[in-house]
Amino acid sequence: MGNTNWLRQADKPLFEDVLWSRPENKRHAGKLLIIGGHKQNFNAVSEAYAATLKAGIGTARVLLPQALQSMLKTVFPEAEYAPSNKIGSFSRDALATWLEAADWADGVLLAGDFGRNSETAILLEEFIEKYDGQLGVTGDTVDYFLKDIDKLKQRYNAVITTTVAKIQKLAVPDTVIKQQDDLAQMVNKLSVFTDVTKTSFTTFHGGNIIVASGGRVSTTPSKSFREVEVAAYATVWLLQQPQKPFEALTTAIWGYLI
Repeated sequence: MGNTNWLRQADKPLFEDVLWSRPENKRHAGKLLIIGGHKQNFNAVSEAYAATLKAGIGTARVLLPQALQSMLKTVFPEAEYAPSNKIGSFSRDALATWLEAADWADGVLLAGDFGRNSETAILLEEFIEKYDGQLGVTGDTVDYFLKDIDKLKQRYNAVITTTVAKIQKLAVPDTVIKQQDDLAQMVNKLSVFTDVTKTSFTTFHGGNIIVASGGRVSTTPSKSFREVEVAAYATVWLLQQPQKPFEALTTAIWGYLI
């Protein structure tokens, strides 16, 4: 008997009501804060910003480390800046700026490219503890929580977009996920895992983009998986349809691929 929690999406959206009930007016389409980057790399933030606009966000703001301001003030005029440390990553002093901007927003996307930095790690931990709104997590942001996933996986309003390799680490000890699992095995395991955690996931496996939320799983065939773009679409659609996370995220994937 097949998994009744597994829905397959192909040429048309599984949940057309979600598609047609999206806000038509940008003033009602939500406000998203995108945070990420360090002095050597801000591609994830730039890519996320462009993708959120395509995904239909009402208004998006971007926060980058202060170390990038002189370089980007003319090429990325939409960006805003928060305190950075000597190596160009966010410093702990950025917390107040993050929280103030997050208070303005309906949701936050931690887009990644934070680099490996102990001060930024503390900042992310403190932000997660103080901010309880909708949250999207992707890229190297996930790495900061691999040893303490409980800070994320019990957030009903969070969506993590990442690789199967990282989900494999996040799922322990609840579920044993293996990269060599076939698609049906992966679906079954993600169904079990997300049945015991509040957090939703989007990932790529077996030629499909997978959404897993509340024990339900959808798969949509795709030739590629641009992680930060998928994260942006997932975060925007969840922000606009927060009462239907599985349906919103599944339809976000359809919107991303058309």
